Amino acid sequence: MPLPPGETFHPMAEDTRPAPRTPYDHALKAFLDEAFATYPVFATAMGFHAHDDRWQDLTEAGHAREIALLRRHREALSSIPESDLETGEEIDRGIVVDAIDSLLFQVEILQEHRWDPLSYVYQLGSGLFSLLAREFAPWQQRGRAAVGRIRGIPTLLDAARQNLAGAADGRPVSLLHTETALSQLDGVVELIGDTLVTASRHIDSVEGARLSDELERVALVAREALDDFRRFLADDVKSRAEGEGRLGPELFQQKLRHTLSADLSFADLLTRARRDYEVVRGEMVRIARDQWPLMFPDEALPEGSTGDADSTVVGRVLDEIANDHRQPDELLDWCLEENGRIEAFCREHDVIGLPDEPLRITWTPVFMRAYGGAFLDPPGPLDKGQAAYFWITPPGEDWAPERTESFLREDNDRMLRLLVIHEGVPGHYLQLASSNKTPNLSRSIFASGLFAEGWAVYVTQVMMDLGYGDHDPRLWLTHWKFYLRAITNAIIDVLIHTEGMTEDEAMELMVKGGFQEEQEARAKWLRARLTSTQLSTYYLGSDGMWDVELEARRRAAVAAGADSSAVPQPRVVGGIGDTPGFGYRAHLETVISHGTPPIKWLKQIMFGT
Repeated sequence: MPLPPGETFHPMAEDTRPAPRTPYDHALKAFLDEAFATYPVFATAMGFHAHDDRWQDLTEAGHAREIALLRRHREALSSIPESDLETGEEIDRGIVVDAIDSLLFQVEILQEHRWDPLSYVYQLGSGLFSLLAREFAPWQQRGRAAVGRIRGIPTLLDAARQNLAGAADGRPVSLLHTETALSQLDGVVELIGDTLVTASRHIDSVEGARLSDELERVALVAREALDDFRRFLADDVKSRAEGEGRLGPELFQQKLRHTLSADLSFADLLTRARRDYEVVRGEMVRIARDQWPLMFPDEALPEGSTGDADSTVVGRVLDEIANDHRQPDELLDWCLEENGRIEAFCREHDVIGLPDEPLRITWTPVFMRAYGGAFLDPPGPLDKGQAAYFWITPPGEDWAPERTESFLREDNDRMLRLLVIHEGVPGHYLQLASSNKTPNLSRSIFASGLFAEGWAVYVTQVMMDLGYGDHDPRLWLTHWKFYLRAITNAIIDVLIHTEGMTEDEAMELMVKGGFQEEQEARAKWLRARLTSTQLSTYYLGSDGMWDVELEARRRAAVAAGADSSAVPQPRVVGGIGDTPGFGYRAHLETVISHGTPPIKWLKQIMFGT
């Protein structure tokens, strides 16, 4: 929403994007200029700040303009002759066209804006949080942007009221998403309050005082609009909402194609995940049986012809490991200290170069807490020197003691060590800091979740292979539980959205099959229904990263003149060993030097295939 007449917004004076040189560069810039104006919250997240005072036009007319824009730029990019594309630009064009196709699918086919009230909470929360979290500009500029966005909240919510009538194909508004939106809406109100607190710290000038007063005025109207929207969801939408937003086989398959930027049937995904589920559980049984005499010297090892005995052994050993856990008020400091220990390991073992961008470990904002336990929120590729946020979701203050204990036992000390690798170094924080350094905006702005999540899962395994944790078998057992969680994520993702998996079935798979604490499993049951296809990216992305490593090893072995026995074969568990000509630091840094492209395109970048 533009500012009213007489007011001005001062965008960042410097556009940090490289000047266009080629026909593709010009086409990309034209698309980004319009895309940033169309998706202002996305633009802010990417570090382009000319539209920080606005929201996306979510009206019917706004969506029609969005679709026309996407189709026009897709045609412009696709029509560039191959002879006019420089080295690598064919891949870059493929990445951007894939992203445009995904956006078209979302607005034309998936239509979450018509059936998912939670999407509006996320839009509002992200748009306000991004102005507070990073000092990419002086407060006067960010505060003026906050005035515009807070003033625009009633208009955005008016569009939401018109939209939330169900999808065009007859899908109703999701009851689950409505109830979750109601539970998370206070997070938006909290962010408005945080904005006012920030403004109150800058009233030592006439302009600062005027800005604070203006924010107070627009905040009053916005809070009233949010209260009205809460009543609308509770009294109107909830009475006609149905179900849980499950996509069904056809829609899930379409969305999976866009999530992966590749063709893979969900049936094949399910087959692969179930195969690796058995392999990983087998490795867990082996480690747990080895540990049993050390942990329970006075108890005989359970035996039996069925899998019940094996499950008992693994479950008991993991239960004992889970006794070592932090208390809620210790989590942030413990993870910060562990990140320092991991960085020291990376330096000592020459694993990978470390980033110098600041990392802040803090609690997850309220508006994001329905989605999971830990996140990495990076600065955008056009923002320089800004902090990344490692968010940890705390146990609820109103939780019963046994629920909090279940939460803490799942994220016990050993699990937290793995979680810090995944979210921090050398996981998301390090990878996305590297991605932001690439000058290739096609490969950083249009980031693939498959790459990002796959890297974080894969590199945790690499750290274990390299000796992180002094080869502690109990850390290894926890690691395989962590990886088994990625596999069960994929299984429930598919089954919930394509076969109507029930809560009892999902809980049995996660708790009995995956050895998860009940609190973790219940949170994942919620998340799997609120989202779709994203939970499959951890397992599939890791699998893809191993494909990339194995191909790099094969090429290194051939280049070194090694015989065929030196060329590694695919594996799920068990170390690969040394390969002539292959070194981890060079390989890992090569992989993350290309931004965050879909793995299909990463293979083309690295291997030409």
